[in-house]
Amino acid sequence: MTETFRIAPGSLAGLWLLLPVSLLLMGVLVMLAVVCLAPRRVTFEVGDGTLRFHGDLYGKPIRLSELQLDQAQILDLAQEPGLLPRWRTAGTALGRAYNSGWFRLRNGEKALLYLTRRERVLSVPTTLGYRLLLSPESPEQMLASLRSHPSSLAWAR
Repeated sequence: MTETFRIAPGSLAGLWLLLPVSLLLMGVLVMLAVVCLAPRRVTFEVGDGTLRFHGDLYGKPIRLSELQLDQAQILDLAQEPGLLPRWRTAGTALGRAYNSGWFRLRNGEKALLYLTRRERVLSVPTTLGYRLLLSPESPEQMLASLRSHPSSLAWAR
């Protein structure tokens, strides 16, 4: 004859451990979603003598007079390996799909990046000791806008 015995009911105290772990996991999932969706929300705004970055955490407004627009160019980073990101100092890096924030480049230079591609990158040195590397949809149009804005015309003098 076979007899079956149930385990004695335990305390529910272990379930309290699930609450903080669940909240932590949910927080991580929300952060991943924000990071993965960030490239769809980022915009560059040129106006009022300032270049502004919207939709991400790392950009700060830069006065157009601080941009060295005479040295700005549209590059293919495969042809300029020294300008490829090497070390992320404060930013987001999703492989080659999205880099935003502060990085050190292979040439040792500090840079603020908003990159979703490696070709047709707008590269703009600044007088502030770092370079901008940006992936606008139309880098030619953005560079023309930066150069034609009244506050940036000081570079042409």
